[in-house]
Amino acid sequence: MSEEPQTEPLFPVEEEAKIPLMTKGQTHAVGVLPAHGIANMVREKQIWASGGVLDEQIQPASLDLRLGEEAYRVRASFLPGEKGTVAEKLKQLAYHKVDLKNGAVLETDCVYLVPLMEAVNLPERTTGFANPKSSTGRIDVFTRLITDFGTEFDKVPAGYKGHLYLEVSPRTFPVLVRTGSKLSQLRFRRGAASHSDAELKRLHEDIGLVDGPANIDGGLGLSIDLQGDKQTGLVGYRAKRHAGLIDVDKLAALPIAQYWEPMYREDLGHIILDPDEFYILASREAVTIPASHAAEMMPFNPLVGEFRVHYAGFFDPGFGAAEANGKGSRAVLEVRSREVPFILEHGQIIGRLVYERLTDVPQTLYGAGLNSNYQAQGLKLSKHFKQD
Repeated sequence: MSEEPQTEPLFPVEEEAKIPLMTKGQTHAVGVLPAHGIANMVREKQIWASGGVLDEQIQPASLDLRLGEEAYRVRASFLPGEKGTVAEKLKQLAYHKVDLKNGAVLETDCVYLVPLMEAVNLPERTTGFANPKSSTGRIDVFTRLITDFGTEFDKVPAGYKGHLYLEVSPRTFPVLVRTGSKLSQLRFRRGAASHSDAELKRLHEDIGLVDGPANIDGGLGLSIDLQGDKQTGLVGYRAKRHAGLIDVDKLAALPIAQYWEPMYREDLGHIILDPDEFYILASREAVTIPASHAAEMMPFNPLVGEFRVHYAGFFDPGFGAAEANGKGSRAVLEVRSREVPFILEHGQIIGRLVYERLTDVPQTLYGAGLNSNYQAQGLKLSKHFKQD
């Protein structure tokens, strides 16, 4: 018999959220909120957590979300539906509860549901959308955000007041997590999504979004680099199964060779993706995200091949920007083939970045004073591994 999750009151009664239409410093009424806009939401109790939201959780255009005190091993992934709550579904689907307070191992090929420490009380014109953090995606841990009455993953509808939950499924490596571990992040959008290829072309003309011609069609196309390092010929890594445990909160602790098989340039200029194997590759283009915008990688397009690319798809303002010491930054791509082997050719378009304007320029950019792990990166594994 599964145990019903314990819940706390979302918000102190005397601290009901005040919902302003605009926050101080905004220059656009519509767009993705920068860090100071998110901080305003915290002050207005539109974002709330027991013990408070920490300053370190707020990134240039996103909020890091923290795991709560327990996880539920469930039979299968699910959505509550427009009339259901997560707690009701857990009564039907949960096998057992896992205590995270002192740390616990989440096994591969299992699905867990974790109540998060954060809750929200969103204004009527503000929505949230989530993605795994970069380091989460690079160790092949699949996460999706769920809300009560939700009909879509990774979406928090405007006006939603309630708890947030994270589906977690390690695909290649078992992971050690604990209360407070940060696996996912949430962005907030004021008004409707607004982006266009015309705006993208103007941005590229003004600042150069990539270091070369831009393929713009439903977003900015990124191609795969299979020439690799000029000296070593290294083009990527393939994950080793049964390699060992990864503690998601320990940095630079693990030897690369135990977990990854290096892949080198081949004379034919291509590689073959094996079904259900996990790869770390890099884009041929250096990418720039200007201070006025954020970007998201579209994860899967069946028109370009039967594979998924970039599970962790958020790019913060300032990524790859010269003013934030990021010139030359490549997009690192988490790639998994699906049903059949698939040949990737050097220079093949593998994904598209969709840029979206912020409501205001953030006070601090990605990489500028934030000790950002992936600024100015080339091909790079997650921060958990000892870098050569």
